[in-house]
Amino acid sequence: MSTDTPEPLPPDDPTRELTVVSPDDPGLRHIGLVGDTYTVLVNGKNSAGRYCLIDMLIPPGGGPGPHRHDFEEMFSLLEGEVEFTFRGQRQTVRAGQTVNIPANAPHFFRNASGSTVRMLCMCTPAGQEEFFATVGVSVPGRTSPAPVFEGADLEKQLRNFAKYAPRYRTEILPPA
Repeated sequence: MSTDTPEPLPPDDPTRELTVVSPDDPGLRHIGLVGDTYTVLVNGKNSAGRYCLIDMLIPPGGGPGPHRHDFEEMFSLLEGEVEFTFRGQRQTVRAGQTVNIPANAPHFFRNASGSTVRMLCMCTPAGQEEFFATVGVSVPGRTSPAPVFEGADLEKQLRNFAKYAPRYRTEILPPA
């Protein structure tokens, strides 16, 4: 046991407010990205930059390509099952399970099932929600299908990923 005296807790910050949201609240940001629909429940502004929380709907075949970033990312599966690839090793994760991706580790996920997957994603510190908003497109609601780009539109989106990823501490990796 350490004999060091711990630092006292800082005082309460009364400028910060309680955040209570429903994933279907009309004021939330809904983002279509790589065919998935992401709803930002808690952003960096709500958490003083400590984390963000995103509700994700991943259709069959959906999910991002290989990438890595210098922040922690945690997923809790609410519905369905998804295949995570972590440092080249594949694992199926089912509803009720939680996955933590350590910072800087190469990973991606894919919905290999025939049903839509719903999961919560928490990134700490916050910032990933801003990357999604920068490279994604606005969709009307949490259950709205995200556009799937092809041809020139897909190339433009991929260029945007490459352009903005470094600003958000993310590296897009070659396809697996």
